[in-house]
Amino acid sequence: MLRAQAGVRRIIRWGALSLATILAVSALAGDTADARARRHRHQRAAAVERYEPAYASIVIDGNSGAVLQSTNPDSPRHPASLTKIMTLYLLFERLEAGKIKLSTELSVSPHAAAQAPSKLNLKPGDSIAVEDAIRAIVTKSANDVAAIVAEALGGSEDEFARLMTKKARALGMQHTTYRNASGLPDDQQITTARDQALLGRAIQERFPRYYRYFSTRTFAFRGHAMRNHNKLLGAVDGVDGIKTGYTHASGFNLVTSVRRSGRHIVAAVFGGKTASWRDARMHDLIQKHVMLAALKRTAPVLAESGVAEPAGKEKLASTAALMRTASIPTNNTEPAPGSTVPIKPNAVKTFTVKAASMRAPVMAALPGPGQQLVPVTGAIPATITTVATVKSDAPPPPGARPGVLGVLPAQLASAGDSVPVALAQPPSSAKPRGGWSIQVGAFDAEAEAKLRLNAAQSQAKDVLGQADPFTERVIKGDKTIYRARFAGLDKDQAETACKHLKRGEIPCMLLKN
Repeated sequence: MLRAQAGVRRIIRWGALSLATILAVSALAGDTADARARRHRHQRAAAVERYEPAYASIVIDGNSGAVLQSTNPDSPRHPASLTKIMTLYLLFERLEAGKIKLSTELSVSPHAAAQAPSKLNLKPGDSIAVEDAIRAIVTKSANDVAAIVAEALGGSEDEFARLMTKKARALGMQHTTYRNASGLPDDQQITTARDQALLGRAIQERFPRYYRYFSTRTFAFRGHAMRNHNKLLGAVDGVDGIKTGYTHASGFNLVTSVRRSGRHIVAAVFGGKTASWRDARMHDLIQKHVMLAALKRTAPVLAESGVAEPAGKEKLASTAALMRTASIPTNNTEPAPGSTVPIKPNAVKTFTVKAASMRAPVMAALPGPGQQLVPVTGAIPATITTVATVKSDAPPPPGARPGVLGVLPAQLASAGDSVPVALAQPPSSAKPRGGWSIQVGAFDAEAEAKLRLNAAQSQAKDVLGQADPFTERVIKGDKTIYRARFAGLDKDQAETACKHLKRGEIPCMLLKN
């Protein structure tokens, strides 16, 4: 009996020792696992701390062109998906020239389908409409779609990249070189914060109709919904676009456009450690500088330098862009260059009209001493700005009609005379235009008038899609206002448009030319 009890005690003692051993080993293993986890977390945190992509930023006043803030604005950086802004610039250029349509189907090649994510995962032999391609690039930042556009417009992505770089030079982006259409890593694909802010301004001034795609928040394609990577849209007051970008070498990049109360800024941030850090930095720059921006537009319209495009009917003539910045003398009493005599101000009307019906040669002033007038007979941009000097003491030119300029070409006076911009009768081949226009508002700033035109055209696109949007600058004493109007309508179209707009709480007034 005693031996049996002793055996039981030994069993209990060894069992207790075994349990203690197991617990000790488990605790040690747990401590080791926790230590490993802590070590891995520390290593990841250290890696994040060591990852410091080169930071750069700039804030530009869109109305005055002034630099409101800058940090390393001209230091070389990789653009990442900001590259796609230029891809879309060239696509918008083709759309405006009528070379392609929003409904045009673009084919998917094996090269495009093989691009790295982010992408739509299209297959070779598939196709995608131009409008869907735009939305996919803006929201999903689809690399396969960027390659599809490049091949459709340039024949190959390499050739398209060459055209992108050429366009960058024409716009004054002297420190930007493109090697592909998507922004996928390439050591030779470089840019600067200043160059990208310049492009951000140029694309909306040049293509206001198509720039609105940059405000797209979601895009549905083949049953899949995609959200825009630009989280500032809808979250920060006044943000209307434009594009994010990221590679490991570049960090998190962003170009943003903001409009508030007639003010307009375009800002670029490069080298964010995370997307949230980049967004917070951009928000801080906006809040600090947007109210410092000018209320009135004083900067010249951004235009290409006039670098000749390669010959061929499929190439886009850039010389006609000089029309947007041509300086035309208005009388014979102007002070000579360098004179200190004050210049007497003239009342000026600024009209933004489509040039789709222009067929007759027009004249543009080449920049430089003497501003030689030369004929421009190449392709005319679909939207131009015509400046007409209005003199109260001079009768209207013979044959001129008062009111809206519509789409008639400007006719310049003979050399040696003062050169007022007058109306010519339309050529016999020109499509007749309606005799009605509508006004959708009057504003203190031209930027606000243009925003109203975009909103109205978007709301009543079925009626106003082919109308001619323009702003009219009116000076009354010391006050300047900008009227937002559409021309080229008949009475029924004008009435229908106003009904659509008023239902959307946009004021509308009919005007007979």
